[in-house]
Amino acid sequence: MKTDAQIQKDVIAELTWLPSIEAESLQVDVVDGIVTLSGHVNSYAQKCIAEQAVQAVAGVKALAVEVDVEISGATAVTDRDLAHAAHHVIKWLVSLPPEHVKVRVEGGWITLSGEVSQEYQRHDALNAVARLRGVAGVTDQITVKESLSSTQIKSEIEAALNRRSDDTQHNISVSVEGADVTLSGSIQNWQERVLAKQAAVHTPGVRAVIDDLILVP
Repeated sequence: MKTDAQIQKDVIAELTWLPSIEAESLQVDVVDGIVTLSGHVNSYAQKCIAEQAVQAVAGVKALAVEVDVEISGATAVTDRDLAHAAHHVIKWLVSLPPEHVKVRVEGGWITLSGEVSQEYQRHDALNAVARLRGVAGVTDQITVKESLSSTQIKSEIEAALNRRSDDTQHNISVSVEGADVTLSGSIQNWQERVLAKQAAVHTPGVRAVIDDLILVP
């Protein structure tokens, strides 16, 4: 099992390795396997990439994010321009029916609202606007219609996990409360986490996916 010092060293190395992140502007603290990431970045997309990078490191139990997005004059855009860009990027998403997601922008912060039929559609909309230049943050107010029972959702996800697993057995447990799915258990690598979350996100009726998976290399 990694020590906190080893986890900190690996997280810093992972952040430094990524060319899209200015790692020197971020600080990493680790206590009992729980990482606190602080500092600042110049885009919301960089903040998301940094969070994903930390979670990819083996031994990280949980992540607390205290990172500010500081947009400089060179990358700043008006709320009007940002709203226009967000509206159009969502409009061109093939996974979303027209006009199902609404956009509001205030102070560089995008709020998405509306209703979609599947979780992956909500996920696609959030990812699309997060990459836009000048975004300070994103608030998710999109709801997902409940189309399957909890038992059906659980069965669908477990079947998808079995299809995507190389082994006949995997260590991922699925629990469903309403339309909210919790994934728990152990995984051996980041790709396994990505595949598990995709299986849940793409299941009809899922509203939210809670990731309680633990990396055990």
